[in-house]
Amino acid sequence: MHGRVSTLESRVTPSSGPSRVSVGLTHLPVALSTSLTRAQAPAPPIGTRASDHPGDNGRHIDIVIDRSPDDVSNGDSSAVREYIISRSAEPLGLYAEIARVPATDAAPDKPLRYSVELKPDERGEPFWFRAKAVGDDDELSDFAQTFAPATATREPFDNARGWLAVLMIFLCGSIVMFIVLARRGTKLYVRPIAGLEAVEEAVGRATEMGRSCLFVPGIQDMNEIQTIAGLSILSRVAQRVAEYDAAIEVPTARSLVMTSARETVEAAYYSAGRPDAYVADRISYITDEQFGYVAYVAGRMVREKPAACFYMGAFFAESLILAETGNAIGAIQVAGTAMPSQLPFFVAACDYTLIGEEFYAASAYLSGDPDQIGSLKGQDVGKLIVAALMLIGCGLFTLGGDGAFPGVQAAAEYLKDVVGS
Repeated sequence: MHGRVSTLESRVTPSSGPSRVSVGLTHLPVALSTSLTRAQAPAPPIGTRASDHPGDNGRHIDIVIDRSPDDVSNGDSSAVREYIISRSAEPLGLYAEIARVPATDAAPDKPLRYSVELKPDERGEPFWFRAKAVGDDDELSDFAQTFAPATATREPFDNARGWLAVLMIFLCGSIVMFIVLARRGTKLYVRPIAGLEAVEEAVGRATEMGRSCLFVPGIQDMNEIQTIAGLSILSRVAQRVAEYDAAIEVPTARSLVMTSARETVEAAYYSAGRPDAYVADRISYITDEQFGYVAYVAGRMVREKPAACFYMGAFFAESLILAETGNAIGAIQVAGTAMPSQLPFFVAACDYTLIGEEFYAASAYLSGDPDQIGSLKGQDVGKLIVAALMLIGCGLFTLGGDGAFPGVQAAAEYLKDVVGS
C-alpha cells in the first residue's frame, strides 16, 4: 500500500505536474459555476390568456401573456429576451410554434399582446395556446397554457371596415340625393361626349351615301359589363338608323349577344315608329372563335363598304384589324371600350373614341333617364372623395416623410392603413 501511494506521489510531484493540477482544480469550480448560471432557465410566464378578437370577420384570436417574474421592469438587464407562442387543436396535443414576441413589444410593466391570424377554414375551430419565456442564451422556461380553448367567430360588423361603411353611406346618400333632384326636374350637368354626339352625323352620312351602318358589340358574352354598355349604345344607334331609314348590320361573336341585340334593335325600331323596317337577319351570329370572327367582319367591311362603323364593347388583339380596315374603306368610325391596352389603337385609327368612364356613362348620357343621371352624378361625388383622399395623403406623407413632424406621419399612416384599406 505504501509503495503504491509513493508511486502515485512520484507521478504528480515533478516540477510541471503540481502546477498544472493545482490550476485545473482551482478553476474547475468557477467553470462549473459559470456553466450552471448560463444554463439556468428563466421563470415561466405568470399566465397566458386567449380570446376571440372583437369586431372582426372571425380570422383572429388575441393572445395576452403575463410576463415572467424574471422579465424585470426596473431598468436592470432582463433575463428574458422574447416569448414563444405555440398552438394546438387539443389541450394535450402536439403544440406547434406560431410566433415569437420580443419582450420589448410593450412597456415593461404591461402584458404582451399578440393577434393570431387564422386561415379561412380554421374559423370556428377551438385552439389551445402555450407561451414560453426565452432567456438571453436561448434557455427555455416551462410553459404557461390557456385553461380554456379560444374560438374565432365572425362578428356582425367588422370594425376594421368602419371607414368603408362611412364612405359607402356617404356615396349611396349622394346617389339617392341626385336621383331625387333629377326626378324633381333639376337640371344636372353632364359633360358633352363627342363620340356620342357624332352618332347622328355618322348615321346621317350613311343615309346620304346609301350605305349601311356596321355595329360590332365586342367579342365577349353578356356576362361582360362592356357588352351590356355596348348594347345600350346600340339602342340609340338603331333608333337613329330607323328614323333615317338606313340599314344596320350587327355581327356577333356570341349567340346570347345576338339574341339580346335583336331585341334591342327591334325595340329601337318600335320606338322610332317603324317596326316594319326591322330585319332580324341583319343581326347574326358568326363564330365564337376570335380571329375567325374578325376575318368575317373585316371581309364584309371590304365587300359592303359601310359608311359608319361602331365598335362598342370588349376588344382584344382584333381591335386594330377592325379599325384599320374601317379606316381603309373611308368609313366614319366611333369606338368605345374599357380595355386600356386597346384604347391606343382605337384613338389612332378611329374618328371618335369613348375612353373608359365615357363608355359606361353613355347609357345615362343618351337616355337622359333621371335615375341613371342621378347615379352618374353620385358616382362623380365618389370620385371626388377618392381624389381628395389621395391629395391629402400625398400632402401628409410629404410633410411627415423626414420625421420632423411625427404627428403628421402618424396621420398619414392612419390614412393609408386604416382609411385607405
